[in-house]
Amino acid sequence: MRHTLPIVPQFYVTAPQPCPYLDGRQERKLFTALQGDYAEKLNDALSKQGFRRSQNVLYRPSCSECTACMSARIRVADFTPSRSQRRTLRRNADLRREATSPWATEDQFALFRRYLDSRHADGGMADMDIFEFAAMIEETPIRSRVVEYSRPPEPGERRRQLTAVCLTDVMDDGLSMVYSFYDPDRMDTSLGTYVVLDHIALAREAGLPFVYLGYWVPGSRKMGYKARFSGLEIYRGGEWQPIGDPESYSSETHPLAVDPIAEQVARISLPDTRAGRG
Repeated sequence: MRHTLPIVPQFYVTAPQPCPYLDGRQERKLFTALQGDYAEKLNDALSKQGFRRSQNVLYRPSCSECTACMSARIRVADFTPSRSQRRTLRRNADLRREATSPWATEDQFALFRRYLDSRHADGGMADMDIFEFAAMIEETPIRSRVVEYSRPPEPGERRRQLTAVCLTDVMDDGLSMVYSFYDPDRMDTSLGTYVVLDHIALAREAGLPFVYLGYWVPGSRKMGYKARFSGLEIYRGGEWQPIGDPESYSSETHPLAVDPIAEQVARISLPDTRAGRG
């Protein structure tokens, strides 16, 4: 009889660096490699524990004195669009969705550059070239899709124009929106919100219970929009719970707010991949 061993990934911690969400803070991440035959199982298991994927890495915030960043997901069955979100759906009714394999294109990169230059010119991706962009899209060991949204051509244009893109992972319990970007000239149509709404519809059609949004950070204007979705829950204290009143959360720091790294790693539940064969 032959058996395979359970997954035993190695976890590491990044050096502190400036926080992209809260001024004056330092961020630190706990991370592990995502590779091998059980990459999908590991991604599914750790995503349910607040981790996110970036190419072949799974990471979770582990700042020394701050616990502001909390993984967020929408319970599809409990989501009801607000009046504002229904207007967003109507404003973007002319968009056409197409889901493809994770393959980078020049049109995607051109839109990505316009988005960064307009919204995140001083961010960590500001200097990303087309090869790094292709790696972000294509280096995935799990089931991923590129979901593209295009608008009808305007006078003088020969074809539909790429308007929004989302790199999306398909997990066993939901869709994870890894990274999205859109046309900065259509800010008035709330494209970012529309892409989330469309992913909720996609998940409902596929019978998947959750849409994972990444991190919600109280006190961060960049992340405030996530709290506007009904059915939102956050990963806090080792469990998923309804967000409740977003205004009740604090982003204050405390030296005892974060457990030692060894204790954090010890509490991570890993998928059991043992299988026997006679």
